[in-house]
Amino acid sequence: MAGRRRWTTEEILDAAADLLRTSDAESFSVRKLAAALGTDSSSLYRHFRSKTELLRAVADRILLAAVDGYSPEGDWKQRITALALRVREAFGQQPQLAAVWGRYASSGAGSRLIMEEVLEALRASGLPDEKIPAHYHRIAVLLTSLITSEAGFSTISPEEYEQGMELFRVAVLGADPERFPALAHFARDVRPLGVDRGTAFEEILAAHLAHVEASI
Repeated sequence: MAGRRRWTTEEILDAAADLLRTSDAESFSVRKLAAALGTDSSSLYRHFRSKTELLRAVADRILLAAVDGYSPEGDWKQRITALALRVREAFGQQPQLAAVWGRYASSGAGSRLIMEEVLEALRASGLPDEKIPAHYHRIAVLLTSLITSEAGFSTISPEEYEQGMELFRVAVLGADPERFPALAHFARDVRPLGVDRGTAFEEILAAHLAHVEASI
């Protein structure tokens, strides 16, 4: 009788990514992945020591895709902005995996390439070396928060979106002007979180980089 097929690391990661497109990190399990591949969990643990290690590897492939073909151009702010937009776009194509990245991070080649470019860009800014790690960390937290938040919003169904919009209209346009005077005053101009997120992303990042520049 033929032996059970041996799956490569890349094939396992492909299958995990496919599974995560229709589920989330909470419901994902090595057992489910093994069942999808027609094998047993022990064969997968030869490649990855734990579920967390596997999830980090899946997220890292998105980062590798983001830096594929990237070359540093412009000043340090332009470099960080271009890289950030690439990461945002990469996770925008597979938003379910953004939550995995936000929760489990990554320590693979993709993560190291991103870290290297941001640190090199900050070094080119003229910041003293002792200040660079702290600024890097704040940029990393900012980008992770914005990208995972946006990706989480983009995975909701059209029905959930409409329900959310209706709740927003009731909460904002129907606000009692005596109890919520400021909200009632700006109600027609306040926008839902899901509106114009792309512009907001770029403006927030630009403001933070301007803050970094001011500290140089």
